[in-house]
Amino acid sequence: MSNEFDPNAGLFGEPEPEKSAEELLNEYSFGKNPNRAVAMQTLFGERLINETMADEKLPVEGKMSFVFKATAHGVLDMIMECLPPEYREEVAVSLDSFIGMNLVNQKFGVDLVNAVMEELQKIEQNDDESDEQFEARLSEMEEGWWYIPQPILNGRNPNDAIREEMGKYGLNQ
Repeated sequence: MSNEFDPNAGLFGEPEPEKSAEELLNEYSFGKNPNRAVAMQTLFGERLINETMADEKLPVEGKMSFVFKATAHGVLDMIMECLPPEYREEVAVSLDSFIGMNLVNQKFGVDLVNAVMEELQKIEQNDDESDEQFEARLSEMEEGWWYIPQPILNGRNPNDAIREEMGKYGLNQ
């Protein structure tokens, strides 16, 4: 029976292609964030908003800023608490760098990741170069790009600009 043709197999469209491990991980990691946000609102958001809004001493702008900062602080604490201790420093450094890069993006009106990718796409593989050699060359060039002064940053190199922005918020190690 399992080898027989099923005349109804295509009635509801083609079968969905199987997702890669990376796609499944991204779907789980990011796809559930709306659900996580609702759960966190139930966990502490509603109480935080109600208690803050009831405080008549604070101006409305101060209340909104406090709610945002308290929520972000709570989320960051939750993330660090759920990590094994040996991963916390690496995640914190990555998060701080990501925040620093996005502060630079905002300050200069750029997208640094997109900018480096655009530059790398211009590079062609040499005829005598294996795929592995080409990948290694691209990787080396990508690493170097972050240390080269860039016109989009008014001649600053991206790493220095990121470190400077991180320093403004005490995020440098």
